[in-house]
Amino acid sequence: MSRLVVQHPALTDTAVQAFEAAVGRPASARRAALAAWDDVTLASREVTRLAERFAVDAEIVPARAQLSDYRLIAFDMDSTLITIECVDEIADYAGRKEQVAAITEAAMRGEIADYDESLRRRVALLAGLPESVLHQVYDERLALSPGAEALIAACRQAGLKGLLVSGGFTFFTERLRERLGLDYARANVLEVIDGKLTGRVLGEIVNAEVKQRTVEETCARIGCTPSQAIVVGDGANDLKMMSIAGISVAYRAKPVVRSETTHGITHCGLDAILGFFAQP
Repeated sequence: MSRLVVQHPALTDTAVQAFEAAVGRPASARRAALAAWDDVTLASREVTRLAERFAVDAEIVPARAQLSDYRLIAFDMDSTLITIECVDEIADYAGRKEQVAAITEAAMRGEIADYDESLRRRVALLAGLPESVLHQVYDERLALSPGAEALIAACRQAGLKGLLVSGGFTFFTERLRERLGLDYARANVLEVIDGKLTGRVLGEIVNAEVKQRTVEETCARIGCTPSQAIVVGDGANDLKMMSIAGISVAYRAKPVVRSETTHGITHCGLDAILGFFAQP
């Protein structure tokens, strides 16, 4: 059996009534930001049409799935767990944000085949910046995506482990891991010599293949399969790790990502993921 879940931070009666008309009965559950219908057979294309018309997030989900059925939640960092692209903000201090951001955007849309090379190109433009710039970006520009803390707290309470796996940088992932109480993190290491960025990345670059492998290795470490993982991302670099997950969530994502994931969130915060699950 399936369940229809419609969500928006300010969900209107007009939107709910439109879905009620399509389903043929009132919502089984109604809260300020959520309406849900049990035992729904509505075609996914009709759900998508209504969601786009009323600018809401609407998903068909398994009726009895619970958060505790899963063992791991894995997040991309930039533009997913946080609202910024760190490399773009670092580049701003070198007067090169527009140049770097254009490469980032093309990579996230899947238009650059060689992600490793795209990252090296961007990082090279950071050469000579003082390491203190990283602190400034973290302290002054980095913000958590709406609902991130509530989602992570609920996952922890349900027994899930948390993984942050990013094509960004360990300077940020390690601080976020500690701040949010996540269990694991993996990202790229920026080389710093004499207090300045060299414009190089040390070691293996965390690309799409490495992200997938990290999810697989983390699942093995905690004794579950990737089918018991929830993976959240926004860019083409996330698709491989999302493809092996039991649930993949495209968060305010590029179209190429949304078309290949099980669920999507466009209007709500990350805690809308909790609405996909039956209440325990």
